Amino acid sequence: MANLRPTRTFTRAPRIALRGTVPAAIQLENGRQFTVRLHQLSVTGGLLELATYIDERSRIMMGFAFGSMNVHANAELLFPMRGGLGYMQPFRFTGFGAGVRQTLEIEITKMLQQMMTAARRQRLSDRSPRFFLDSV
Repeated sequence: MANLRPTRTFTRAPRIALRGTVPAAIQLENGRQFTVRLHQLSVTGGLLELATYIDERSRIMMGFAFGSMNVHANAELLFPMRGGLGYMQPFRFTGFGAGVRQTLEIEITKMLQQMMTAARRQRLSDRSPRFFLDSV
């Protein structure tokens, strides 16, 4: 008899590549504060660029401006990786203020749609005519 187990399909949250263009302020539990840069962002977490890494599983409070909103959230840092000039450290959100998660999801979706539209326009403008008569 076949063993039929329900399969789980996990869909990753949409993420946006910010490439260090968004500065963020983080505060450790002991009160130390750092300025970092966001490289990726989703509603579940993201990737930070830091000058020095912070211990894995450290809990932080973070704030940053994204789109038309200011995000204040709690997060947990994950295992750091050596980056170009410092460290890249992933994080996962552990808590948001009221309504922040939904607004962040809307802002990320809006930005992804704008990027897709811009990429589509770029592809159309870069397309050269296939035949000589198409260009006349």
